[in-house]
Amino acid sequence: MTYDIVAPEPAGMVASLSSLGYSLPAAVADLIDNSVSAEARNIDVEFTWAGRDSWIAVIDDGRGMSVQELVTAMTVAARGPATSRASTDLGRFGVGLKSASFSQSRQLSVATATAGDWYVRTWDLDVVEETGEWRLLHGADVDTTTVLDRLRSGTDHGTIVLWRRLNGYRGGDVSEDDERTQRQFYAEAARTESHLAMVFARFLTGGHRRNLRVSGSAVEPWDPFMSNHPSVQRLPTENLPIGGNSVRVEAFILPSAHRLTPEEYEAAAGPQGWLDQQGFYVYRRNRLILAGDWLGHRGMRREEKYNLARIAIDIPAGTDAEWSVDVRKSSVVPPVGLRQHLNRIARQARASAADVLRHRGQVAARIHGDPLSYAWNVRRTDGRVTCRINRSHPLVQAVLRPGGSNTADVRALVRLLEETVPVTALRVMHETDTSDDPEPFGGPGPAGEAATEVAQRIYESLVSGGRSPAAARERLRTMPPFNQLQGFWNR
Repeated sequence: MTYDIVAPEPAGMVASLSSLGYSLPAAVADLIDNSVSAEARNIDVEFTWAGRDSWIAVIDDGRGMSVQELVTAMTVAARGPATSRASTDLGRFGVGLKSASFSQSRQLSVATATAGDWYVRTWDLDVVEETGEWRLLHGADVDTTTVLDRLRSGTDHGTIVLWRRLNGYRGGDVSEDDERTQRQFYAEAARTESHLAMVFARFLTGGHRRNLRVSGSAVEPWDPFMSNHPSVQRLPTENLPIGGNSVRVEAFILPSAHRLTPEEYEAAAGPQGWLDQQGFYVYRRNRLILAGDWLGHRGMRREEKYNLARIAIDIPAGTDAEWSVDVRKSSVVPPVGLRQHLNRIARQARASAADVLRHRGQVAARIHGDPLSYAWNVRRTDGRVTCRINRSHPLVQAVLRPGGSNTADVRALVRLLEETVPVTALRVMHETDTSDDPEPFGGPGPAGEAATEVAQRIYESLVSGGRSPAAARERLRTMPPFNQLQGFWNR
């Protein structure tokens, strides 16, 4: 058959690669993938503020590259996902360095050496767009060369990736004295450090650990499973077969807050907070791909009562296609054959996590607590959640005592009830898949004695406040919960 060769237009390709949706922390993580693959032991991420000339660099002491390897690394999609890779290679599509860099900057320079001779290549996106050609520049401009020389600091091997002309910092109103933008820049550095602590945690421990630093600060690994805490529950590990490989799945139920110190509780919340960190954690070659997600399983939403459920999945690198690992290495789709098993494991973990919080919620609701200490009692009985003011509380008794209440007691009780609404207990005891919401006075229908008594007091209060009897009954008919009940106000 006849055919046409249709090469992508450079400016359009650059725009596409720049718009893949990388966050700055995720883009930096993609660069560190290459440092890990190059067997670097020390990796530094440098953020330097200089107004419009601010820059970010990743420096490693890995094995470096020859000039031909450097050109290949700088070529977009030089190696496809089917290319054979070493067991330490965290890449997949061959575009990570370029797509991550183009998403954050207009100039990418890479300097590398294997044994003393440093080679430098630069992508300048302005040049690519102006010429319409993929012109990979030899060397770099004077200012970039000065930065690269300082970063390599006399070493004879390793790689430096330098981003200059950073997106978001090139506006005409950005200056070196712009303190607000400078704070934003270094806030991004802090976010990057937290992200790297999570993504590369497994590389930051053990005998072959890497030393990873952000602006000179050592990155401490963040373990989402609190593996070494004595109160963590581990569900049985499962090895699920897929093709000729197996996927390792292990669920962890974290301790509730009362078993953790305030420092442990804050650290366990993770970079995104408790609600967003629950769910599956997918690892590929020990690198975290996805953190805190229920993988689209039907009916599995993020809810606070499942905050303690976290599940580790280790997928073999050879099954990337089956898991639909994306270019940014930030999302996956489980293979069809595993979804039922993962759903089962997730439901078991969620149920266990809810049990832990429900037990704690019951304690918080004071089911077994001191009846003189708490203003509210929350219980779940016969599939219904009920919430009642604790009539044994001394302040409640003072207000209810015949002839003994005074305005100060009533005001204090109202404020106490306002400040101690049992939101946490109600949240953890409520089951989202059942209709168990508290129903005032037993729900719609004829009003019982208790409802009628309360309605009578409200009616009398309205009348004494100046309303006519008819107007008072009309107000009751529209006032919850009496608008759902039948009583004297309907007659």
